[in-house]
Amino acid sequence: MTFAQLGLDQALLNALTAAGYQTPTAVQAQTIPAALEGHDLLVSSHTGSGKTAAFLLPGLQRLLEPSAAAGNGPRMLVLTPTRELALQVEKAARTYGQHMRRLRTACLVGGSPYGLQLKALSQPVDIVIATPGRLMDHMERGRIDFARLQTLVLDEADRMLDMGFIDDIEAIVRATPATRQTLLFSATLDGVVGNLARRLTKNPKRIEIATTDGARANIEQRLMFADNAHHKSRLLDHLLRDAALGQAVVFVATKRGAEELADRLRDQGFASAALHGDMQQRERNRTLDHLRRGTTQILVATDVAARGIDVAGISHVINFEPPRQAEDYVHRIGRTGRAGRSGVAITLAAPEERRMIREIERFTGARLAVSAIPGLEPKPHTERSGGPRPGARGTPRSRNGGREAARRQGFDARPAYASEARPKPQGRRDWDAVGNRAQPLERARSGGSARRLTGSGPMPADARDSRGYGRNAHSTRSHPRAAARRGR
Repeated sequence: MTFAQLGLDQALLNALTAAGYQTPTAVQAQTIPAALEGHDLLVSSHTGSGKTAAFLLPGLQRLLEPSAAAGNGPRMLVLTPTRELALQVEKAARTYGQHMRRLRTACLVGGSPYGLQLKALSQPVDIVIATPGRLMDHMERGRIDFARLQTLVLDEADRMLDMGFIDDIEAIVRATPATRQTLLFSATLDGVVGNLARRLTKNPKRIEIATTDGARANIEQRLMFADNAHHKSRLLDHLLRDAALGQAVVFVATKRGAEELADRLRDQGFASAALHGDMQQRERNRTLDHLRRGTTQILVATDVAARGIDVAGISHVINFEPPRQAEDYVHRIGRTGRAGRSGVAITLAAPEERRMIREIERFTGARLAVSAIPGLEPKPHTERSGGPRPGARGTPRSRNGGREAARRQGFDARPAYASEARPKPQGRRDWDAVGNRAQPLERARSGGSARRLTGSGPMPADARDSRGYGRNAHSTRSHPRAAARRGR
């Protein structure tokens, strides 16, 4: 099948040819004809499948027809969860519509100056790509209307709901005409997303593109176990010095972690930069521009960058910290191996992160291939197939959730106090000068965490006062104050 067989206008076909696209992907082949027929659509497709073109091309086709409604508002609205994805969609719209006359787009995202956005909205605009929060700001100030709106697209609806945008989305939809066409794209169409879809669409056509191993055959996925954080850093350093690595995105869990790791990599001689949600939009754009131009080799990013980066030079994705949500793994590794290119995705996992690995494997339906670097192999107990897990049958378990068992297996380099008494703080006494109990700290013999001794239950002999005060130390018969009163 070719794009010409999908019923697209020649202006769009010329743009696709110039961009190097020859045949439609599975999601494009099913979505574009159904959208051109005017159906509301619910589409489930994996990242990197070409879904951006699947909703932009039919939307642009409708823009070639004159609009009967008057006004300056958009005829097509695309909602995205992140700024990076919104900018990517706008770039794609300009690419596919380069042969259309006077195509105007506006990107309304947080972190960008209001002045430029207001200037774009003061003129007739064809397509608005926006994040829900910034679009609501403009709507509340009366700066945008939807009288001409024909097509509403919710891109990665599941992610927008995860980020808490459901109220904003419903408010935006209420402001749009009931005659609009709604296209909803999501990794899943069940649960909360399914409930939202039923409220927003009318007799929708459901399209599900199954995620197969062949869909990610061009991405080699590996799993490397690390003994601890230091071991993980040594693995990362070795991977980044691989001659086969062109550019890489290193994913971490927190904004602070991204900044710290990017600084450390710069100190080690890498051309690295951080990307996270606290950065101003101008700074984020500059960082991505340096990545596209090749002046930045290593991008250290949080999951905010997992959706929206499409750079040809990214050969490797390294999960320095596994994602907290299994579905984010798919979006992370999708930053490489795009548009038929090949790539490598490597996940580094410490012992305490094995649960996340199991969730990822359940979500993807496949086990990650375990590999190791000669000379940097993990200790035997760190391997998935070797050694008992902390707290498993036959291994010791302590009150602190298995931490002592993990320490005995080598996961924790902190000193143990199981075989000796914990040093007593200087100046601490069991009783003060007037006989009040000071509640000394004692390390449990089994290696557990420190606990305070209370007046309930038997008191260990080594914690009793030399005067013999024990369980009933606060009784009127044995308390020093009571004895003093009796002597008066």
